[in-house]
Amino acid sequence: MKFTNKFKLLFVMLLIGMLGGCAQADKDNNLLSKPNKQDIFALGTYVDIKVYDKNKEEALTDAIELIKKYDDEITVNEDGSILDEVNENAGIKPVKVPKDIMKMLVYAKSASEDQGSFDITIGALTKLWHIGFSDAKKPSQSEIDQALQLIDYNKLVLDTTNSTAYLTEKGMQIDAGAIAKGFITDQVVALLEKKGVTCAIVNLGGNVYVIGNSPKEDNEEAWTVGIQDPNKARNTVLGYVKGSDESFVTSGIYERYLEVDGVKYHHMLDPETGYPFDNDLQSVTIIGKSSMTDDAYSTIVYSLGIKKGLEYINDKKGYEAIFVTKENKIYLSKGLADNFDIEAESGYTLGNNSDLE
Repeated sequence: MKFTNKFKLLFVMLLIGMLGGCAQADKDNNLLSKPNKQDIFALGTYVDIKVYDKNKEEALTDAIELIKKYDDEITVNEDGSILDEVNENAGIKPVKVPKDIMKMLVYAKSASEDQGSFDITIGALTKLWHIGFSDAKKPSQSEIDQALQLIDYNKLVLDTTNSTAYLTEKGMQIDAGAIAKGFITDQVVALLEKKGVTCAIVNLGGNVYVIGNSPKEDNEEAWTVGIQDPNKARNTVLGYVKGSDESFVTSGIYERYLEVDGVKYHHMLDPETGYPFDNDLQSVTIIGKSSMTDDAYSTIVYSLGIKKGLEYINDKKGYEAIFVTKENKIYLSKGLADNFDIEAESGYTLGNNSDLE
């Protein structure tokens, strides 16, 4: 049995020009030619924040401390977190949770109601497979069948008045892994903006948020974001999009997987079958104003496959998607028709959406 752990590999290409151009932005817009930055290992991945505004070192430090705080509160892979306490008290009693985490759970339940392929109570199943950890395994069918009985977002009772969360059946488990990084990214961005940061990059292991515009020249040009090629090594780009004050989140089968007897089982599990989703996609990148929403949509859209996934995201105002199929074709949601440049040497071709009808 072979185990491989790969982090989300979306990254930002900082195409900010020569230092002279940045120096001009520095002079005119109170931005730094080289950002203040901090990076840590948290949330099971590498996290880094770059702030281009002058005199915002305190804001940067506060953002890192906020990430550490949420790392302690939200993780379900270590004892002592708030969500771990909710899971331990399943079928026993409601648990008090902070109001900000309650907002995350309310959104997660709403996303679960939107599409059953995303279910915040999938924890019993993800813990069973445990893909991404050293004890990952392919469960027996009887184990999967048992875990499936413990997945039902309707049995997560959220009392927003008293700020309590309660799983009504013993053995049920919340797993916020599909939206936690997005939630934390949004909280970090809100903190930085509250402290006056106007130009920054927040990267939580693949949940990337670009604040403001690129510091290039007069600070009026959007960031150029490179989309990871799922078939190539990290930092290999298949195409580029422009973005300002937006989040970029990718989900795909290349991120984390378990290989058993020559078969790869990726980490995106179907709460109905108990096995990884099986469709025509390698990866999906979601672009939008909320990283938490991007997170949820990336799972939902991937689960739907190319045709239904396009229909779904095209109905979501303010959100776009880039689909990469197993046939090495790229499909774009309707709002990206004029905002995507394919890398000439990537080997991919743009698909025609009308061919899917």
